[in-house]
Amino acid sequence: MMEEILNDLPLDLLHSSSNSSNNLPLGKKKSKRSNSTRSVILLSIVFGSSACVSIQGLSLSCGSSIRNNFCVLGRGNQNIFRRESLFSTPFPFRRSDILFSTEGSSTTTEELSNMTSEDEKAALASLEYHVPSSSGLENSDSSTMQHIHGYNDVNHELSMLQKITARQIRNYENIMADPHARTVDDLTNQMHDFESKHGPRLNLLQVIQSCQPAMALAAEFKRASPSKGPIAVHLDAGEQAVKYAKAGANVISILTEPHWFKGSVQDMREARLATQAVAAATDQTRPAILRKEFVTNTYQILEAAANGADTILLIVAITPSHLLKTLIDYARSIDMEPLVEVHAPQELDVALNAGAKVIGVNNRNLHTFQMDLATTDRTVEKLTQRNLSFFHDYDQDNTARDADNVSYSVCALSGMSNAEDVQRYRRLGVGMVLIGESLMRAQDPAAAIKGLCLHPKKYDEATSTLAGGAYTGGTKIVKVCGITNPEDALVACRSGASFIGVIFVPKSKRCVSIEQGQSIVSTVRAFGERTQSASIITSNNNNDNIVSNLISKTRVLENESRRPLVVGVFQNESSDQIRHV
Repeated sequence: MMEEILNDLPLDLLHSSSNSSNNLPLGKKKSKRSNSTRSVILLSIVFGSSACVSIQGLSLSCGSSIRNNFCVLGRGNQNIFRRESLFSTPFPFRRSDILFSTEGSSTTTEELSNMTSEDEKAALASLEYHVPSSSGLENSDSSTMQHIHGYNDVNHELSMLQKITARQIRNYENIMADPHARTVDDLTNQMHDFESKHGPRLNLLQVIQSCQPAMALAAEFKRASPSKGPIAVHLDAGEQAVKYAKAGANVISILTEPHWFKGSVQDMREARLATQAVAAATDQTRPAILRKEFVTNTYQILEAAANGADTILLIVAITPSHLLKTLIDYARSIDMEPLVEVHAPQELDVALNAGAKVIGVNNRNLHTFQMDLATTDRTVEKLTQRNLSFFHDYDQDNTARDADNVSYSVCALSGMSNAEDVQRYRRLGVGMVLIGESLMRAQDPAAAIKGLCLHPKKYDEATSTLAGGAYTGGTKIVKVCGITNPEDALVACRSGASFIGVIFVPKSKRCVSIEQGQSIVSTVRAFGERTQSASIITSNNNNDNIVSNLISKTRVLENESRRPLVVGVFQNESSDQIRHV
């Protein structure tokens, strides 16, 4: 009955209870105090041996016994929980944390707000974008940009990706026109000077292939994003990059866009110098440094090389076909093998025709911010149909095979956070995964990277212990209940909540209307970059071991709730009423 109800509701999950205290979640006791002015946090610790949640300066430690699997805690109206295993911020988040300063951006907020839609289209048209004829802008060669606008879709509206790109185009036009800015000759001299002091650039394709049989990891430094807002604006790029490198990251990806991502070229330079110093002191190979930026000119590539980058990101979705080839050729002329990002099948054609060798598949549609992990699967299938050699291979003994005959490498970008994701792409022959947000939020990045099981032997060892009844540390699910508005829901999501509880119990002072619930659901789904209800299927494995069954089903919940889900809370309601809601 409950599974049928789930399929019909706009909510992701349901929590139903009666007035009887016997039906309360395990570990919860009737409170003598009213919960009318308090939200409730449900902390489910099924795998972890211990956890700690800080609430307004208080803390609660939970042991590993079955009785402590569920703990219910109250919170005040302003502060929200901090999950120790995920958050690096040393204080609970507040509503004010949603806002963040644009100080340090090379384009001021006033200038950005003055850039109209027509200004943005004009900036994009300077790259020979095809734009709707109604805009009044002419295009000399629209065929080079048909892959951007759905092949001449006249109803196309500029996406956030294109708005960001338009502003960066104007930003770099201003930089290159500034008589006080570094010239191409200045950057060229700086590049050669940097190389003479710190050594040559690393080849990205070779870095990835040298990791076999292990999956290469690109660990990303990203303070914020347009879809998620602030992530970890307080972190230092050099320090975080060293943590990534010591934990085994092969590539450090640095967002350098200043306004939406709060990055800078200085972040990239600091990451290169810090990781190189550690590598030299420990006699280890340093990670490659990737400049992740909205690149539309050779100046940005040269600027990257002059400040320590080994490679740069080129996004097909914002680059005319002829310009993409120009940028790839220029990058290779200064010993950079670029990471070329695609999302749609048409973009793969453009990338291959331009000569791309390292293909990054973004599981996130940067026009809509919707996430689909199967995007990489479809791209791999297309490459296989073309008989292109890309497979990041290993034999049954987990030994790397000869990579000399492999001409391409495939990288999965966005949406991954655990060993199951890595294994999924390992089976497809993917050579590298890029992971950012989950590592930026992690209290212990080294532990988070270890948990990815990048080497197939590590994955085999980890999964071989799950069939029994032993607990596996690190899996924690957090529910924040009693949310009444989208703003609080967004704070909870950004703080790492797995589930957002919405109460539909009339007697509760936190009861919400259907309209309020819909608004909350829309906010949570937008944050999780999805458009529909999650489909959660737990199988009955007919195993008499209760703990083993609990582990199996909770792992499914943990996997599904990496993007937060909404839980409807009802009391003594009929199935018809629940369906109506």
